[in-house]
Amino acid sequence: MADFVLLPPPMMKKKFLPFAIFLLLVVAGYYFTALAFPKNLNRYPVLVILFLLDFYVWGLFKKKVFTYSNLIKYSTALIYWMPLVLLAVLTTVMLFVPGKLWAPWLRNLLFGTVFTFYVAKVFVAVILFLTDIVRLTEKFIRWFKKRRNPAKSVAAKPITRRSFLENMALVTGGLIVSSMFMGMFRWVHDFNLRHQLIRIPSLPLIFQSYKIVQLSDLHLGTWSGTAAMEEAVNLINEQNPDLIVFTGDLVNYSTDEAYRFKETLSGLKATDGIYAVLGNHDYGDYINWNSPEEKQRNMEDLYGFYQSIGWKLLRNEHHIIEKGQDRIAVIGVENWSQNNRFPRLGNVLKARKGMGKVSARILLSHDPSHWEAVVIKENPDIDLTLSGHTHGFQFGIEIPGLKWSPAQYIYKQWAGLYENETTGQKLYVNRGLGSIGYPGRIGILPEITIFELQSTEI
Repeated sequence: MADFVLLPPPMMKKKFLPFAIFLLLVVAGYYFTALAFPKNLNRYPVLVILFLLDFYVWGLFKKKVFTYSNLIKYSTALIYWMPLVLLAVLTTVMLFVPGKLWAPWLRNLLFGTVFTFYVAKVFVAVILFLTDIVRLTEKFIRWFKKRRNPAKSVAAKPITRRSFLENMALVTGGLIVSSMFMGMFRWVHDFNLRHQLIRIPSLPLIFQSYKIVQLSDLHLGTWSGTAAMEEAVNLINEQNPDLIVFTGDLVNYSTDEAYRFKETLSGLKATDGIYAVLGNHDYGDYINWNSPEEKQRNMEDLYGFYQSIGWKLLRNEHHIIEKGQDRIAVIGVENWSQNNRFPRLGNVLKARKGMGKVSARILLSHDPSHWEAVVIKENPDIDLTLSGHTHGFQFGIEIPGLKWSPAQYIYKQWAGLYENETTGQKLYVNRGLGSIGYPGRIGILPEITIFELQSTEI
């Protein structure tokens, strides 16, 4: 009998080869990153996952587009794979030149573009996954029927549902990309002035109609230039506020992000001054410092910056506003969050020490989770707490009769006014003026809040 060797079918070899090459490249890339850039090894799996996502979705684009001319085929391929190539290049460059040293407009454009395309691809992948479930389900049904009745052939029917889902995936991806670019270039600085009446029963007559403007979450490192900030400052000054308060997150990573805005922010004016507190990003916890001393110098620079622009930073302390014989207190605490990933440095009791008798108490606390976890339980006389932090997720729907955002699955109080039914205490969560991560907004616009204080007697 002649000897023979069992060889895999040519089709199997053709399918196995790309997989083997990909696996080899993944392993080689892992070891290269581990040896050359060990501190950045945690980023490598993200690139691999994104490549697998790209490869999965590419099947749909290839199927739909590769029936057209070469120009359309190659243009589509270039645009499709550009975000992955760009991400790999940016990640490599950042190993040598940290992103915070880049021009803000360039950083926003590049990373915003990559983020936009991958969000769209994730949604397309989800729809494609549903399409594959439909395909496999119908394939299983045909196999099952054929097994029960081998004599009867089961013809494959045109799967219109698959075609519909595939087309819906393409349309969805296109809508997401266009919406997110609009969010980056149009809505990110579409400032929304929100007027809010706040009733405080004990408010003295002399403080009736007292006007407070709240800003929050500027995240100055994300702003491409100063022109939009100048517009926001002019809008605020036009309100002729009695008091301006800022509820934290001046910067993204480090104090030097704020310097180019010094002159602009110095232009804010309020009769009784401008008061601010720190947010979780202000502590420099999102950057690798060379030493604890360098991190502390960054904090000292932040304190100095506030002083240079004329804003009073309240670090677990208070300020009394007096009109005649009547007094109200502005109490400011450092960041305190129910989530232990963020700093827990806020101390309301310390902040109000020596405050004396006042007619109304307004607390500035960056993270809204502080309100239910501590403020209501331990300080039932705090009339109004002003917070930010959530950004309203920078994405959602706010129309008459419908208010929704993914933020509501993370924070119980995530945007707007809330009131405790038992104590009557109020919390307002500002949607933020800046952005971080995705440098844009969709549905949840950047907010400037104008409060008018009234007693319940008016």
